[in-house]
Amino acid sequence: MTEENVIDVTGLTKSFGDKLVVDHFDIRVPRGAIYGFLGPNGSGKTTTIRMLCGLLLADAGQGTCLGFDVRKQAAAIKTQVGYMTQKFSLYEDLTIRENLDFVARMYGIANRDQRVSAALADLGLADRSGQLAGTLSGGWKQRLALAACLIHDPQLLLLDEPTAGVDPKARRDFWDEIRRLSKAGVTVLVSTHYMDEAVQCDFITYIAYGKKLIDGPAADIPKMVGLTTWRAEGPDLAALEAELTGQPGVLQIARFGSTLHVSGTDAAALENTVRQHEAKGRYRWSLQAAGLEEAFIYLMTGARDNFARDAA
Repeated sequence: MTEENVIDVTGLTKSFGDKLVVDHFDIRVPRGAIYGFLGPNGSGKTTTIRMLCGLLLADAGQGTCLGFDVRKQAAAIKTQVGYMTQKFSLYEDLTIRENLDFVARMYGIANRDQRVSAALADLGLADRSGQLAGTLSGGWKQRLALAACLIHDPQLLLLDEPTAGVDPKARRDFWDEIRRLSKAGVTVLVSTHYMDEAVQCDFITYIAYGKKLIDGPAADIPKMVGLTTWRAEGPDLAALEAELTGQPGVLQIARFGSTLHVSGTDAAALENTVRQHEAKGRYRWSLQAAGLEEAFIYLMTGARDNFARDAA
């Protein structure tokens, strides 16, 4: 991965009617990076992705994608981008091969038959090439959609919730392929709700209600937020949560399986509260590094819904 930025935009803004959906969004993405977009539904992730790849014209802002102006050279950007939508968007009454052949024809690819055969082999679809797309499971539809995105050898992949609704094995296989593409120099932007996927990204940006809350290397995000987290194990965690709520240093309490994660930004105040409860001997306490999920919950707690009735 070089220091060259494949995407470099500032102030990207988009409204629909009187609703501000993306509010002065900035992003810089190095070549070959896997860049994760995290945020709740309606946060503006899809709108941002569409503006970056030339499918939607920004109301304001400037910058480049693949060296082209995002507002003036959208057509040039689209020829070098592979965009995988949330919903399967290929033809269900065509076979796998026919779908890929159709996409290849749209891009005017030379030696189309050979390129389609290679795409089938690369994504493990060759043995199913004659199967109708509409009969595929979620995981196989995902492979077909990715093959269609890659048929024209794009420099940039934009993946919008690509693993929603597929089984865990299909998700693992998908991410193996994404890492392989990244190593080959393909830049990937991916929106996801899954924390186990977020940790596989090189960089992460959190978006909430049109605003970017934070971005940076994935491993650095919890430190940037400044959270300290203690883990509690023991009986009746619901009762412990009720006791801790509102106590000094406690800004966030989250249940993770059979443990309770208690977080705050004032490490000393939080530790003092924890030590008081630890002295009672009912629970086992341990200090742990705050993770992406704790950081995400904390950031979302302070975010304001721009679609709420009382939003400005």
